[in-house]
Amino acid sequence: QVRLVESGGGSVQAGGSLRLSCAASPYAYSGRCMGWFRQAPEKEREGVATIYTGAGSTYYGDSVKGRFTISRDNAKTTLYLQMNNLKPEDTGMYYCATSFAATGCPGGLYAPMSYWGQGTQVTVSS
Repeated sequence: QVRLVESGGGSVQAGGSLRLSCAASPYAYSGRCMGWFRQAPEKEREGVATIYTGAGSTYYGDSVKGRFTISRDNAKTTLYLQMNNLKPEDTGMYYCATSFAATGCPGGLYAPMSYWGQGTQVTVSS
């Protein structure tokens, strides 16, 4: 009943754009805090952006503010991450996640996540 399937990753040059999608099952999507996280090789996973699918409130990491936009489509139960002006340091595996822990996104970007997708690779070359 919990399904999270990411897509849209790829290889781009610095300055380019990509849009990631996360198709979620309704149970994983409706009224949840969902987010995008990334992990670069030999680095810890970091939060990129989170959104409460109910009210639409959003939270961003400092390194992506002004460049990335998280959004959702309630009819399609799909989460998106529009990434513009990509930089080499944005390279990593991007994961979609959903939280069953609480209402809203307590802690904003640091809301505890319960389930994770399989990830989609983003590679930005200089």
